[in-house]
Amino acid sequence: MSQTRTATATATYTVVDIENVVRRVKADLIMIADSTGAWTAAEAALYAHDIEVLAKAGYLSWVDVTLLSNGLELKAVRFEVDTEAGSLTTSRPGGVRWPKVAGAYLRVILSYTEAYTSAAREAVKGKLKIGWVTSYEDTSHANLTSSGGRNYVSNAYGMQRKDWVK
Repeated sequence: MSQTRTATATATYTVVDIENVVRRVKADLIMIADSTGAWTAAEAALYAHDIEVLAKAGYLSWVDVTLLSNGLELKAVRFEVDTEAGSLTTSRPGGVRWPKVAGAYLRVILSYTEAYTSAAREAVKGKLKIGWVTSYEDTSHANLTSSGGRNYVSNAYGMQRKDWVK
C-alpha cells in the first residue's frame, strides 16, 4: 500500500516586515554611497524608497548594485527577495565599505516579478522617485568573485544579499 504525504507552508509577513528589511538594505546603500562618494545619502535614500514601494506591492524580485570604474566592475551586491525566509537568521547591515576610485559609477538594476504588468507599472509610476528605464546590462558579475553575503529577515520576508569583489 502506498502513502501520499503532503506538506503545506504558509509564509506570513506584513508591510512592517518589508519596511524592516528595506531599512537594512537602505543602510547598505548609504554605506556604499558614503564610502564610494558616487552618490549622496539622499540619492541612496531615493533608491531605497523605490525598492520599498516595489517590494510592498509584490513587484520586486531582486536589486543589483554594482560599482564600476571606467566601465569595469569592481564590486557588486544583489539583494534577492525571499518571501519564505522565516528559517534564515537576520544579519546586521554592513560589510559594504567600498573604495573611492577614479571614475566611480554606481549602477542599480531591478528585476521584477511576473506580477509587474503594464497595468501595475502605471499604478506605481507616480509613487517612484527614480526614472527607471529598461536595461540589458549583464549582471552575472562573471569577472568578479563571489564573496559571501548577508540575510535581512523579518518574519517570513527577507532579502538575501550576495556579494562579489574584483
